[in-house]
Amino acid sequence: MKKYLFVLSLLVCGAAYADPIADANALFAKKSYPQAIQAYTKLANAGNAEAQLHLGEMHLYGEAGAVDLEKAETWFRKSAAKGNKTAIAALEMMKRRETRRADIEYWTSKYDGTELKSGKFRCSAPRIPALSKQNDEIDVVGARMAAWQECYNGFVQNLNDSSPLTKLIPKDIADLLTRDENEQAAKHLAQVQVNLAEEARVSSKMVLADFAVWRDATDKYVTEHNQMVKSAKPR
Repeated sequence: MKKYLFVLSLLVCGAAYADPIADANALFAKKSYPQAIQAYTKLANAGNAEAQLHLGEMHLYGEAGAVDLEKAETWFRKSAAKGNKTAIAALEMMKRRETRRADIEYWTSKYDGTELKSGKFRCSAPRIPALSKQNDEIDVVGARMAAWQECYNGFVQNLNDSSPLTKLIPKDIADLLTRDENEQAAKHLAQVQVNLAEEARVSSKMVLADFAVWRDATDKYVTEHNQMVKSAKPR
């Protein structure tokens, strides 16, 4: 009989030491978000500061469904009121989000890559005449094309080195982005890169086409001129 009582006492003790917050954290770690939010909500409504913190984080980062900053702030405030330092820091972060709203919008929707095609990467199309008849002018056009080609190659290399453009986002801004904002920024910046590459491709195609016309016309003139000179020599 004592043996059975001992077993019963172990079961009772095991139940007494159950840790609901650890169970909820385990659900979250397994990415069982619906079950985790249900467990956290029950604990949070009972006043558990850690559960309130995690609920706020799940609403902030979209693990509770859609990002809901209002709900996130509500839960952070409840947890912070109980002295949770992480929740207090989260509220400070949300304040910084408000003060840096323009910067967040810049990287999620307004950045246009201007600096990637400015300065030494601004490759203006060289002036190419329809035809050159003098060696000096031929040399000048050749030098212009060489300079443009060097600039274009530098632009392409820099654009490739900057990929993905999300790494251009300053860390203090990147740390403030929600999951949705990160996705929005990634999509916007990827399109900016596509636009820059396409703009450069079209521009280079036009330059090369003009150069080809000039080269063919100039080669034809030089050939005809040399033939005329040769024919005009006294026999």
